[in-house]
Amino acid sequence: MNLPAAGAFALSPGTGTSLLPLPEVRLGIVMLCHDNLDLAARMVRIWTEGGAVVSIHVDRSAPADELARMQAALADCPAVFAPRRTCEWGTFSLVAATQAAAARLLASWPEVSHVMLVSGACLPLRPVAELRQYLAHHPGTDFIESVSVREVGWTIGGLNEERFTLRFPFAYRRNRKLFDRCVRLQRRLGLTRLPPEGVSPHIGSQWWCLTRRTLQAILDDPRRREFDRYFRQVWIPDESYFQTLVRRHSARIESRSLTLAKFDGQGRPHIFYDDHLGLLGRSRVFVARKVWPGARALYDAFPRPSPPGLQLAEPDAERVEAVLDRAAARHRQGRPGLYMQSRFPRKDAEGSKTSQPYVVLYGVADLFRDLPLAAAQATGRVVHGHVLARDEVEFAGGARIGPGALSSNAGLRDLDPRGFLAALIRSSDSMPVFLHSPRDRQHLDWFIATDPNARLLVVTGAWMVPLLGCDMPFDDIRRIAARLHRSERRFLDVLGSVWVKAQVRRWTLDEALSSPETVWQALCSALRPDEGITGVPPPPLRDTGGLRPLTRRLRNAGLKPG
Repeated sequence: MNLPAAGAFALSPGTGTSLLPLPEVRLGIVMLCHDNLDLAARMVRIWTEGGAVVSIHVDRSAPADELARMQAALADCPAVFAPRRTCEWGTFSLVAATQAAAARLLASWPEVSHVMLVSGACLPLRPVAELRQYLAHHPGTDFIESVSVREVGWTIGGLNEERFTLRFPFAYRRNRKLFDRCVRLQRRLGLTRLPPEGVSPHIGSQWWCLTRRTLQAILDDPRRREFDRYFRQVWIPDESYFQTLVRRHSARIESRSLTLAKFDGQGRPHIFYDDHLGLLGRSRVFVARKVWPGARALYDAFPRPSPPGLQLAEPDAERVEAVLDRAAARHRQGRPGLYMQSRFPRKDAEGSKTSQPYVVLYGVADLFRDLPLAAAQATGRVVHGHVLARDEVEFAGGARIGPGALSSNAGLRDLDPRGFLAALIRSSDSMPVFLHSPRDRQHLDWFIATDPNARLLVVTGAWMVPLLGCDMPFDDIRRIAARLHRSERRFLDVLGSVWVKAQVRRWTLDEALSSPETVWQALCSALRPDEGITGVPPPPLRDTGGLRPLTRRLRNAGLKPG
């Protein structure tokens, strides 16, 4: 078995100078299989040849002859087979299978230090030795996406908090009508239940990598029977059981998965094909799921060693997810002028709601210092502040009375917010410009997004920048971040709708910080589309020195900031 090289050392976190020996990593794999067992056996060999040991659970529905061939093919490998059970999507059977396979693994190899959960359709993209080396450099860390269900809308469609407060005695796929009727009945009667005492429901990807200490503590928890009984009535517990209980036992959580598993708009796992070869190769992700059994180019190309100096490179799953998100959006929405039955123009899908074009700068002012003043000087436009702010309408120059004798009183604005915005745009002598953010009132999001006159420049995640200079306790920052993140997600859901008629340009915070000139030039072009303003330097950026530590701390506290 290939272990970390003898004499491998890491810098001491205390001084940054003294060298400490890296802990030895013995990796154990729990693999769940139900079909394509020949391919799964090939994946087992990849894991074992990389120095891992494997515990395999094969669904009872798999043909006996295929299982026999798999067992014969792996007779010379450090692999064991857990007792078989019938597994069904969305039920506790998947958790029970994982528990059984994990217990068999830990009992068979007492020296195992880390356990990773995979499926037979998971393909290692990087050598197993690199994964073990990566884990050695993160001692005592549990890699598992664990998001607070009460504060973050993690799910794609379906139930979120209700999966923990209702009971689900019927399998969704096998008894869909009974499932739906049971949910409706509980809602009608107001029947709810509470989680076990001391348990805060968390949710996340099914695929994790835990330390032996944490996994053993979950399996040996003295209240396990109580927890198992509760989660048997939770919908899709494989996305919440370990994700919740790890919060009771882990000393250090990195709330992310080392496995790339993407879902489409209907909650089904994305399948990778041969034409994803280049994309996966650039991702530096350790494991990808779910790979099509016929993707020969992928199976021949991976696992692929990293270039020199990148053996410890961080996985870049966000790049892959962004590409897949854009592809999914194109699939759902089509392109202008390209129609099909589901995308044919419908009532209220066209026509302007306002009298002239206007520009909305969402999150941009959180990126640049003194943005309204700088934009006004560069373009000659009147740039208002947050006209939808909760406490006061921020007209340009701090005026109490705005265009058309509109008052800065937020209460008067909120009596008829649509009329206020329409009047502001109608009464402005030239193209009006105003700021917007998740801190503001959001009741005009749909109005703006469906208005062809609107020009939106959006920097997502910029709401975190003002939090960097706060001296509040972290718990308060966490609550504020959760509220702002939810608000931004709802706004982005609006922008992802087929009803959107506004012109929208979007950047993530990382993209904007890496190229602020691009954002500034787009702003100047939007405010002066006919004059082509160039050569005007952007205003200075706000201080973002503590952004990455804050992002990681929020993520490890149960949030999922962008």
